[in-house]
Amino acid sequence: MQLSEQPVAGQPDTTIRRNADQLALAVDEALLARQATSHRDPTKLTAIGSAPPIEQPGRPAMSQKATDASVLMLAGGFTTVMVSGSAAGLMYFSQFADPVACAIVLGAPVALVMAVSRLVAKARAAAPQPVVQHYHGAVHQDTRTVTSTTRGVIANTRNTTRG
Repeated sequence: MQLSEQPVAGQPDTTIRRNADQLALAVDEALLARQATSHRDPTKLTAIGSAPPIEQPGRPAMSQKATDASVLMLAGGFTTVMVSGSAAGLMYFSQFADPVACAIVLGAPVALVMAVSRLVAKARAAAPQPVVQHYHGAVHQDTRTVTSTTRGVIANTRNTTRG
């Protein structure tokens, strides 16, 4: 060992640091070798021609209105099944439930909802239509510029108009 490489009391050994640096460099090289390479295809995409569209597999695309309507129908169907199932379960398992009383109790909310929806539909139809006015002819645009200056302890504003 040379004189400069001898360990000093209380200081770390330089060979340990050198070995750690070599190990870290080897790990970095191994990780770089494992990384996937990327490739960009420089060829141009083909132009869109006059061929008719081809039906794609799967569900067809729907408008937002159609999607909302289908979700509403599914929710209504699920709610109907739940109410009907609970009514049937109530009548079957109690053995004392009167079908007429069940029909009145479970049918009243439905009748109320139907009546309110009819009332809203009639009110909507009776509402006045919005007035749309179209004007034809030359349009005059005011292109004047107003400059405002305010000065003094007691404010005195003077507007000047150019244009």
